[in-house]
Amino acid sequence: MRILFVAAEVAPFAKVGGMADVVGALPSVLRRMGHDVRVFMPYYGFLLDKIAIPQKPIWSGAAMFEDFTVFETTIPKSDVPLYLFKHPTFSPRYIYGGENEDWRFTFFANGAAEFCWNYWKPQIVHCHDWHTGMIPVWMHQSPDIATVFTIHNLGYQGPWRWRLEQITWCPWYMQGHNTMAAAVQFADRVNTVSPTYAQQIQTPAYGETLEGLMSFIGGKLVGILNGIDVQSFDPSTDTKISQNYTAATLDKRLANKIALQEELGLEVNSQVFLVGMIARLVEQKGLDLVLQVLERFMAYTDAQFVLLGTGDRYYETQMWEIASRLSGRMSTQLLYNPGLSRRIYAGADAFLMPSRYEPCGISQMLALRYGCIPIVRRTGGLVDTVSHHDPKTQTGTGYCFDRYEPLDLYTCLVRAWEGFHYQEAWQQLQQRGMRVDFSWDKSAQEYHKMYHQLCGLSPETDFK
Repeated sequence: MRILFVAAEVAPFAKVGGMADVVGALPSVLRRMGHDVRVFMPYYGFLLDKIAIPQKPIWSGAAMFEDFTVFETTIPKSDVPLYLFKHPTFSPRYIYGGENEDWRFTFFANGAAEFCWNYWKPQIVHCHDWHTGMIPVWMHQSPDIATVFTIHNLGYQGPWRWRLEQITWCPWYMQGHNTMAAAVQFADRVNTVSPTYAQQIQTPAYGETLEGLMSFIGGKLVGILNGIDVQSFDPSTDTKISQNYTAATLDKRLANKIALQEELGLEVNSQVFLVGMIARLVEQKGLDLVLQVLERFMAYTDAQFVLLGTGDRYYETQMWEIASRLSGRMSTQLLYNPGLSRRIYAGADAFLMPSRYEPCGISQMLALRYGCIPIVRRTGGLVDTVSHHDPKTQTGTGYCFDRYEPLDLYTCLVRAWEGFHYQEAWQQLQQRGMRVDFSWDKSAQEYHKMYHQLCGLSPETDFK
């Protein structure tokens, strides 16, 4: 089956959020299953620093009164063809931002549609988030090309209808007050990146004003849980960490904790409870809760805390100031550092993720993979990936709380800190988490089934 993924991000060379991980990993698995999967993304100004790209384009086209070219390469360490949409608007060395963001990604989506109509015709166009939201609308006039629209984060819905009518072609049949609303109505299938989030977005608390529409299209809405790259993120072979280890050799993991403390200027003490947090510093990730309880938790316990990430200036400043008051016990790293993130997963005892909402989340799965116990709020994909630890029955993989309240987070942190002091039970908890299978194989089977249903085919059909 011919499938074209269209997305603004592709890991590992153009990544901001979890969308990049999906688009960077899922196509390879689907190709092994026999599908001809290819990826279409913008040619950002920084890409030549990270991947090899031929000098000559394979095709030239026009959209929205602008000319563009398309270059072909492959996603590194795979055989997945990668098409790069080149135009000066994507020459800057950033992915998102700028006054013309709505125009540049609508233009990108229009270019992808022209590419499908005139160069390589897929059976399915798999669109990701609002940046590609107009494609299902345009493909409505091409019944031989089906569309799948994946919602990675409903909070970002794209330009309003009046703006779209100013900058691009809006067919007479188009419905929807913004790009996201139009996309979910005209896509043949809509999916979110976890089953729980698919249910939550049909409620006022999580629907971002689209809950009525999400309930209306519920018959074609499904939730498919993301996976992780278990070959790359493997503590037994990871070259970015100080000491490799497995679930059976957890004693070796202690060396990573000591190395992390030394690297970040924390007091070197293997007996203290070290909490890590890696996140975009925005309200969605629960930073407002963290600010309300962190200093009290640190005063009550002997714990240490490590934060890695960038985001809103307010949260950056507040976390930096707290770290300055807790010298030797807290480190705030306001940067993007993939190597350091792996060392935090491998060295921290627990991983904090108190999200207000979470479509899926990748970090908690990576933390479990490395034996770093998640402390999470039960929402979205966190419900589907982390089960609450019951010390009586020795079940569960992490510490969970329900209400989005400071007291609930504080209580959960203290319970985890107390649990850490029972090392035999703690190691059993780590081992349970490390043995959970979060590979892409299971998720790919669900996409495989969805694609076949969409085309009226049996899931057993072989395309090799």
